[in-house]
Amino acid sequence: MTSAPRVRYRRRKRLREALTGYAFVLPALVLFAVLGVYTVVYGLLLSFARWNGFSPHWIWVGLGNYRDLLFSDPSLAPVVRSAGLHTAVVMVAVPLLAVFAGLPLALALNRIKFLRTTLRTVFFLPYVTTGIAVFYAWTYVFQPQGSLNFILKSLGLGTLSQPQGFLGNPATALPTLILVLAWSSIPVSILLYLSGLQSIDPAVLDAAKVDGASGLRTTTAVIWPLLRPITAAVVMLNLRDALQGFQMFLVMTNGGPGGHTNVLGLESYDLAFFSNLRPTLGLASALGWLLFVVALVLAAVNVRVLRSRT
Repeated sequence: MTSAPRVRYRRRKRLREALTGYAFVLPALVLFAVLGVYTVVYGLLLSFARWNGFSPHWIWVGLGNYRDLLFSDPSLAPVVRSAGLHTAVVMVAVPLLAVFAGLPLALALNRIKFLRTTLRTVFFLPYVTTGIAVFYAWTYVFQPQGSLNFILKSLGLGTLSQPQGFLGNPATALPTLILVLAWSSIPVSILLYLSGLQSIDPAVLDAAKVDGASGLRTTTAVIWPLLRPITAAVVMLNLRDALQGFQMFLVMTNGGPGGHTNVLGLESYDLAFFSNLRPTLGLASALGWLLFVVALVLAAVNVRVLRSRT
């Protein structure tokens, strides 16, 4: 008889502990359900409708928004295709710059003994300081009377300067933005490569030296294959930023000049908030879901490549 009350007491205690835990977790679950699940489902349904954001009812169009974005609408599809081409260029250039600049810098920082911590901090500063203020600062640098033109003229390289500014010239606007985006992403690449370099067994590198491999040979034949998963992570992170990010393009050029720096993320933003031609919230949602599908495909390809090489 004495054990039964004790068992009931333990059960009640466990029930109170469980209810207390659920009570603490419940606000986070409600927030996730409202801001996560609800908005995702709402956005998916909206991509099949036409709505201006004010009328009480949607106009159901099925796949009409997707057709208009891809080929049906002669005023919209060419703009989307052009933005898609610019996005593809950014998606190729930024990961390449992040890898081919991040790895050599990581190798150099890994070998430097003097002021190693200070140099790592300096190289990581572009990532922790990126934001609207930094984008405005870069905009000033590339203006017609900005710092870059002034430096080029001071060095006797005035032929390389741009009278209309590097962001005002259609030939240099997109490459300039790619360099700024790479500048902000290279620090993460350096950090990831440093962590990978420090995890390599020193005995492997010593064995390569014993076999007579030079520094370049050791890097290409030993270090680079061992850092392949890190490279995949660097590429995936930069692909995500290039595909979905648009803040820098909005602040620095707003897609100009003449749409030469318009990307898909910025086009979706413009369709949602700045298009007065017709109800375009459904089009913006459809374009967002197209970007999501492309991101899923890239993630699947990345996982497949990693599995095939492990």
